[in-house]
Amino acid sequence: MAFTFAAFCYILALILTAFLIFFAIYHIIAFDELKTDYKNPIDQCNSLNPLVLPEYGIHCLFCVLFLLSGQFLSLFLNLPLLGYHINRYLHRPVMTGPGLYDPTSIMNADQLSKAMREGWCKLAFYLLSFFYYLYSMIYVLVSASS
Repeated sequence: MAFTFAAFCYILALILTAFLIFFAIYHIIAFDELKTDYKNPIDQCNSLNPLVLPEYGIHCLFCVLFLLSGQFLSLFLNLPLLGYHINRYLHRPVMTGPGLYDPTSIMNADQLSKAMREGWCKLAFYLLSFFYYLYSMIYVLVSASS
């Protein structure tokens, strides 16, 4: 088996996608706790907002690595979510720090359901991406050796 830069990109994407899956699960649990009034919105938003920029940075890193390694199908599969992340961050509520979730408006039923739906969609995307990266990593390693 030959180890190429593309294989390295897929291995890194696999490891970091596992972290993104945990981030998405944490978001879903946090919004469910808000929905059931288990935690107050200020504490919850203070714990969720620091995770936004690392998630976006990791996803941007995938796209750059796939571009540099010439894995254009993986890049094109990730571009819609990258565009959504950029659009979402550019149109975030006005706050003093980085993040997306405003404690004063997160308890609105439509905002909370949108955030919950976004979390489920990201979880599905990251799970599918994880298995696609696993398949692609194996394919790249096997095809490079022959």
